Amino acid sequence: MNIGIFTDSYFPQVSGVATSIKTLKDDLERKGHQVYIFTTTDPHVPDDAVEPNLFRFTSVPFVSFTDRRIAVRGLFHAYAVAKELNLDIVHTQTEFSMGYIGKFVAKQLKIPTIHTYHTMYEDYLHYVLNGHLLKPYHVKQFTRAFLYHVSGVVAPSERVYDTLRRYGVKTEIKIIPTGVDLTQFAQQKDPHLRDKLGLAHVPVLVSLSRVAYEKRIDKVISAMPKILEQVPQAVLLIVGDGPAREDLEAQVAELGLKEHVRFTGEIDHDRVGDVFVSASDSESQGLTYIEAMAADRKVVALTGDYTDQLLDDPALGTTFSTETEMVHQVVNYLKHPNAYDDAKPRQEKLAAISADRFGDRVLDFYQDILSHYSPNEADEAAPWTDEDSSKRTMKG
Repeated sequence: MNIGIFTDSYFPQVSGVATSIKTLKDDLERKGHQVYIFTTTDPHVPDDAVEPNLFRFTSVPFVSFTDRRIAVRGLFHAYAVAKELNLDIVHTQTEFSMGYIGKFVAKQLKIPTIHTYHTMYEDYLHYVLNGHLLKPYHVKQFTRAFLYHVSGVVAPSERVYDTLRRYGVKTEIKIIPTGVDLTQFAQQKDPHLRDKLGLAHVPVLVSLSRVAYEKRIDKVISAMPKILEQVPQAVLLIVGDGPAREDLEAQVAELGLKEHVRFTGEIDHDRVGDVFVSASDSESQGLTYIEAMAADRKVVALTGDYTDQLLDDPALGTTFSTETEMVHQVVNYLKHPNAYDDAKPRQEKLAAISADRFGDRVLDFYQDILSHYSPNEADEAAPWTDEDSSKRTMKG
């Protein structure tokens, strides 16, 4: 197939969305399909850069998310390019500029649009006038409007699926967790990184994410004094960057933790830590959790529908609901590193979320949508009635 992926976020931007798209693109191409990325320009990519099968459209920084971009032109150019490429299907991965361009292209070409709903926007409303302008109701209406004329939706988790149904989305939804390219974890990218950081014989916790307020990294930092009471040499590495870094650095200084909490920026992190820890309550698919498991690191994460389902065996990790539980679980893994080394749960989990399995499930969804797609579908009042919708829902 010729597949067009439309996204506002792609490398060199660092995000779970960009990683998910790259994983899907690589696997689909390994399976013999042609994948074309339609995305925004990026100040870190020269105008004359050669990027095969990738098309960038003029963009500006997005309001309140200045490290993200939004296209400001290119509607008809994208259509001309897509027509020349003879696309069979459009897969949108954003509800903003490139998402609407993708839907326009699909309608003009009379091909179906599949959409992946990555972001739980209700968790990000504080970015816009401190939450005083947009409310959950607006997210619901915005989401329903965008998904009104798509042929199918990929939900990366049960949480996303349940949210979309709560919003009243009637479109066919299939739950397909984002996969991980396990080959990249076959060997460590930099086997000497831990030594370079002076952490060769030190218990290391890793927080890996966009350093943003909704990731609740401050909760992990707040727990560090209690962790240090039991594991005095422990060090927390905060990997990544983002708008909350300055405030978090101030918190570390105020708590006197500069020797035990380090901000590394973006580094190759695959095996540098002993335990991956997260207090985030805004994860829709938790790709970093999966990557931690792939790197054979235990995960300690805030309880939730997604994390409780993912971390269902202590050989993988565990969840917490209070700071006391977080401290206990982190300390337990640090003090007893070999107590939960049953390889079977990890092997089974990784097999289910491998990039190969991910690609196969997305392809199956493409074929299912194409098999019953009608070119007039976009002009219908709604894809299916409530009754039809419940019958066509596919979970798993």
